[in-house]
Amino acid sequence: MHKDTGLYAELHLHLGGAILPNILYAHLQRDRHPLLNQYPSFDRFERFFTRKRNNLADYLKLHAFVEQIQQPADPHLFYFITRLVRGAFLFDNLAYMELRHTPYNRTDSRRSERDRIDQMRSVVEVIAAAATAQKRYPLVFKQILCMHSHLSFEVNKAIVDLAAEMPHAVCAVDLAGPNEPYADRMSEFVKLFKHARARKLKTTAHLYETAEGCSPKLLPFLDRVGHGIQIPLRFPKLLPQLARAKQCLEICPTTYLRTGTLKDYTDLREVFSRCRDAGVPIAICTDNAGLHNVRLPGEYENLLVRDVIGIEQLGECLKASFEHAFAWKGPLPAPIRRLSLPG
Repeated sequence: MHKDTGLYAELHLHLGGAILPNILYAHLQRDRHPLLNQYPSFDRFERFFTRKRNNLADYLKLHAFVEQIQQPADPHLFYFITRLVRGAFLFDNLAYMELRHTPYNRTDSRRSERDRIDQMRSVVEVIAAAATAQKRYPLVFKQILCMHSHLSFEVNKAIVDLAAEMPHAVCAVDLAGPNEPYADRMSEFVKLFKHARARKLKTTAHLYETAEGCSPKLLPFLDRVGHGIQIPLRFPKLLPQLARAKQCLEICPTTYLRTGTLKDYTDLREVFSRCRDAGVPIAICTDNAGLHNVRLPGEYENLLVRDVIGIEQLGECLKASFEHAFAWKGPLPAPIRRLSLPG
């Protein structure tokens, strides 16, 4: 049934930025959370939550902000996921979603590292249970577990192993966090991705989003590239390599404006045109839809109305998002099969 109900597939969405500000604020009010002292009105909270950041590092601080109110022992984590699935199906017209998060960052920070590693399974189980509880919204839902550049090798390896042990809930692993530590720990991350491949996991990583995140040594171990915009912009010679490996870029247009990486959506024209010429597929994604206050259909529209892509390339990106989804099985959804796209 689900394969005929939606037009879009979301391949790059973080739990820390997926929940809409009004849902988060209602949670704070119900619990009389101390953060209300800092944000006594919803308007003030929303302005803080959705404003443009100075850079990627500043932007990533919001994930840590949200993680403190998305703990597994908190019943609202279950509630957040149910609302996310409902909205994705009813308002985003999604047939498929991959939701990514770092499970270690939603464990009890007062506990030992070993205890927190053990707690990670409950994070994944709560999210999976909440998603499958939404029977009326037939959305294919899987999790991507994120290793993090600030976590130890032992914790990141435990994240990979947990992903491999829970294929019913998890479809891949990712590497997230600030890019600056990548260079100093490259041998560790290569070893982790080799381990993930050995455990038959699909892989993606946050790479080539900014000048600091250009790490070619990780590319051979990836099925998809998270963001990757600096490849067509600064390293176009890598595009044939990506095309041969059938690696898809996960492009999140509004993110680059909010982090100051790009100034305007039209700055992405070269990204899309060079990738298309080289045969590198692109999946359009939201990254942090709640932070951006933009839904996935809106990301497509933003690019279309600004002539970043045409209607034909829009259709190509729709198809790529399903063809490169880690857990989508079977044919393209009927709405895409029925599209009659002009040349």
